[in-house]
Amino acid sequence: MSRLIYDYTKSVLESVSFNAQLFKKELRKALKALLPFEIEMLKNWLSYFTSNKPDLKNCLIELNIVAF
Repeated sequence: MSRLIYDYTKSVLESVSFNAQLFKKELRKALKALLPFEIEMLKNWLSYFTSNKPDLKNCLIELNIVAF
């Protein structure tokens, strides 16, 4: 079941990536809902996903998410 939440979280973040504020809001919700190992997987995914999106990368910095 938790894998479903992780996959759902990724799809939501992809769908709101056009708006940095919505992205940040959904990311905050995801950090509350996911398990610690899923958060680590999400950080890795976010590092890849935001590599060419500087406005979203700023959201990660504001939320103190260290993407590798």
